[in-house]
Amino acid sequence: MAIKVLVVDDSSFFRRRVSEIVNQDPELEVIATASNGAEAVKMAAELNPQVITMDIEMPVMDGITAVREIMAKCPTPILMFSSLTHDGAKATLDALDAGALDFLPKRFEDIATNKDDAILLLQQRVKALGRRRMFRPIARPVVASTPSVRPTSNVLGTTSIASHTPATAPVRTSTAASIRASGKQYKLLLIGTSTGGPVALQKILTQFPANYPHPILLIQHMPAAFTPAFASRLNGLCKIEVKEAANGDLLKPGCAYLAPGGMQMMVERTGGSGRLKVIAGSADMNYKPCVDITFASASKAFSGDVLAVVLTGMGADGREGARMLKAVGATIWAQDEASCVVYGMPQAVASAGIATQSIALDNMAECIIKESVRV
Repeated sequence: MAIKVLVVDDSSFFRRRVSEIVNQDPELEVIATASNGAEAVKMAAELNPQVITMDIEMPVMDGITAVREIMAKCPTPILMFSSLTHDGAKATLDALDAGALDFLPKRFEDIATNKDDAILLLQQRVKALGRRRMFRPIARPVVASTPSVRPTSNVLGTTSIASHTPATAPVRTSTAASIRASGKQYKLLLIGTSTGGPVALQKILTQFPANYPHPILLIQHMPAAFTPAFASRLNGLCKIEVKEAANGDLLKPGCAYLAPGGMQMMVERTGGSGRLKVIAGSADMNYKPCVDITFASASKAFSGDVLAVVLTGMGADGREGARMLKAVGATIWAQDEASCVVYGMPQAVASAGIATQSIALDNMAECIIKESVRV
């Protein structure tokens, strides 16, 4: 049974182009199109689509207002289309804050340099949202993710886009009550994520105390135009400091460093602390930033003194870096399937037997604090 899609945009050309791309995939079917937000709200209630693609700037009713009304009346996974500008970033973050789950650049050349790759990525992102068994409203205010990916060659052996298949290796599902602190001493917390990640990051980080004792590295697939705004928004919501990482930053406790979009973030050991190295990286890397790259650097700089968490996201980025971390004694956790927007990245580490715990998003912050903060 094909996933039913509603395409919303005031441009007849863009509606037609998106519809053609979506319908090229036998697993997808455009059941209707709408030219403004008011039509989208009405059609969402009447047609019950499984996924909606939504423009932001439209007459009659804009995309942000439409998302808010759809989420209130008939919650549906929504993929926003956005321009990669400062104003576009702010508008998209507001739309995602209203309840949308994900977004992609509206210009196809901004999705991927290769036209076929851009088409494939759009189809797979729609399918990833449509495969959710049911839509569950997620705590707000928050924004949703977008990876800056190219579904081409692998990095450190990762699979650039993974299908949504059941995990093949068991991993213990834990709650905050069932987790007992190991007593291990940590020096660094790593969190890697993609689709649905900003929702998860906001939920986790806002629960951390201002005196959280370790530096935190955040690797979220997101374009360069969005990471400054996202870091700023998190910083305003959290007790800890959150900043976009810069080359040469010295790590300090209670500060979270968000990897800049379009760049690679690595950590080097300097004395008893660490220093960040932020570089452009190789052009053939399929994720910028890449979770594997940061995790791998941490395995060399901090060995086993690391707690690494892999959250919701499409693909398998983080698996090989987590494997390297586990080999030197680090602790690896994954988000559980039920609370993920897309169970791709956590599934990759869980099914490979790398993660030791599978934890629901609602319990993740408490579990992290319980494990990494010595009382």
